Amino acid sequence: MSKPKRIRKAVFPVAGLGTRFLPATKAVPKEMLTVVDRPVIQHVVNEARAAGIEHFVFVTGRGKSAIEDHFDHQFELERTLSDKKKTEALDELLAELPGAGQTSFTRQQAPRGLGHAVWCAREIVGDEPFAVLLPDMLHHGPVPCLKEMIDAYEETGGNLVAVSPVPDDQTHLYGIVGVEDRSAKVSPITEMVEKPPKGAAPSNLHVTGRYVLEPEIFSLLAKQEAGAGGEIQLTDAMIALQREKPGAFRAVRFDGAIYDCGSKIGFLLANVAYALEREDLGPELRAALGRLV
Repeated sequence: MSKPKRIRKAVFPVAGLGTRFLPATKAVPKEMLTVVDRPVIQHVVNEARAAGIEHFVFVTGRGKSAIEDHFDHQFELERTLSDKKKTEALDELLAELPGAGQTSFTRQQAPRGLGHAVWCAREIVGDEPFAVLLPDMLHHGPVPCLKEMIDAYEETGGNLVAVSPVPDDQTHLYGIVGVEDRSAKVSPITEMVEKPPKGAAPSNLHVTGRYVLEPEIFSLLAKQEAGAGGEIQLTDAMIALQREKPGAFRAVRFDGAIYDCGSKIGFLLANVAYALEREDLGPELRAALGRLV
């Protein structure tokens, strides 16, 4: 088998409205809400950078200019930090800033679903494999989730989906995959089901919002009809590809913690978990939480 192409680009669908966080998201993009002292989207971009991603493609919508500004230089702020000798804060700021030409922004002009958002990035991605990271889902573990996926891709090629177990009585709430070997770190996917009826799930492994996809997915998305919610769903195109090419997808099990920052509880838990592991915040927060609860 020839060596697969290197994964250089990642797509971040950030056009969602964030209605579950109103009124906070009335004027602030949901991806810019902070987990401790960084926007959610910064945490996800950091995961991609740690996995070796070189080009960051943001699929945006109206009212999302703050995301573009965040990943750009702010010369007045940088000059102020420099003048006040706040070199540590300045260095930290610059260290997380993508280099010139490493970001692209394209507009999803109508809320037509995740599949449509990914399709909107097709001209920027081109004819090469790419990653997709849903910014609502923070994957927290000793090895970045996308790094594990790219390592697996370099061994197997093809399409990869990150999965994680959920309680059996919750499988109807998620996209679920069946696999050849549930105990394996990487296993071929045998079945994909979006929110299966209770008791009918092929496993308890749910799709967690990280994908490595071959560019052939774009041709399927181009002709994909609207599915759940009247939107073009990425899962539907993946299921179609799996039917055409059995074994086209592999599951990569992520064993760390996952926080759904699209929900209020998940967002709050992420803030607590990320703060507790910080040396400058953890001890004081742990004591404060003990007093509070």
